[in-house]
Amino acid sequence: MARDDWETVAPFPETLAEIREANGETYRYCYQCGKCDTVCPWNRVRRFSMRRIVREASLGLTEIESEDVWRCTTCGTCPQECPRGVQQVELGVALRRIASKYDVFPAAARPARAVRASLTLEGNPLNEERARRGDWARELGVRPFEEGMEILYFVGCYYSYDRRLRRAAVATARILQRAGVRFGILGEREGCCGESVRKTGAEQLFRDLARANIKTWIDAGVQRIVVSSPHCFHTFRNEYPEFRVNFEVVHLSQFLRELLRDGRLKLVRPVSRRVAYHDPCYLGRHNGVFDEPREVLRAVPGLELLELPDARERSLCCGGGGGRIWMDTPRGERFSDLRLDQARDVGAEALATACPYCITMFEDSRLTREGEGLPAVVELAEIVAEAL
Repeated sequence: MARDDWETVAPFPETLAEIREANGETYRYCYQCGKCDTVCPWNRVRRFSMRRIVREASLGLTEIESEDVWRCTTCGTCPQECPRGVQQVELGVALRRIASKYDVFPAAARPARAVRASLTLEGNPLNEERARRGDWARELGVRPFEEGMEILYFVGCYYSYDRRLRRAAVATARILQRAGVRFGILGEREGCCGESVRKTGAEQLFRDLARANIKTWIDAGVQRIVVSSPHCFHTFRNEYPEFRVNFEVVHLSQFLRELLRDGRLKLVRPVSRRVAYHDPCYLGRHNGVFDEPREVLRAVPGLELLELPDARERSLCCGGGGGRIWMDTPRGERFSDLRLDQARDVGAEALATACPYCITMFEDSRLTREGEGLPAVVELAEIVAEAL
């Protein structure tokens, strides 16, 4: 049957029941206005229709083996614009849960399935040994977390293991030490927050990871948690309360602003660069943290802060959310390429952000486009540490 004929077919009740069971029932509010397609970043690089996915779901006719089910980066742009309150992100995740249930993964999505084994065995998606999670801090004098410390610094998977992002973790530790913050890390007791794997449909694995982290925090006497990754921040703040716990969770940019305002952190060395700031989806659009990182950057002596097109609530997604960080995106379809072009066009010498996925996507784009005069990519903590 041709796709164009589907709207005359009665819904499949069994499929609709599975969508509802996976919390994707908001499809019924959609009246097909197409605003989601208008704002979706995919339509800057190729054709993609979230509207069509919603319509197919309403008929119980979704092709779960289609790569389109796995394209959504969960950036949150379309729910923000939807006049009917259709939660497209939740619907997309629901469809992925159904695909996972039946073990249906197109070739492009198979890496998302592969990381689940690593998360189960080692507590991270990078196939790294759990015992090495705290290696980055070994020579820095960073202590294991103890009850009574001011904060737990929850490092996260990429900052713990990725060679590029370890530099940002080191910078963070040095900043906290210079400010006199009594903090510790969990090292190998720390596990993945589970945000991205939940977005790929592995609900039970997410719940297992969350429960393990929560038990560790309770046993250790954790009260206040500072995180570098917006994905960890979003999950601990908005999703872990599903387990009837309520820890104080603060993103590093918020904590740095607090330290600056309290006079505990002094930035004295000039950083004479023109820097554009990129709002990560899960820090900005999903959680409303826009001003804090900008205030921190403005406090750096000599730094000129530039604004990008598509900033703040309309920030352009890097392309790494929703588990896409583990999937290959062909050149010519990378949002990160567009973002680097924007930074170059406003005259930035560096593109700064505060998210491991954004850093990874931007660095990958730079590597494939050497010689194009693209700006350097820097993590917020790296700039602050340079100004100590």
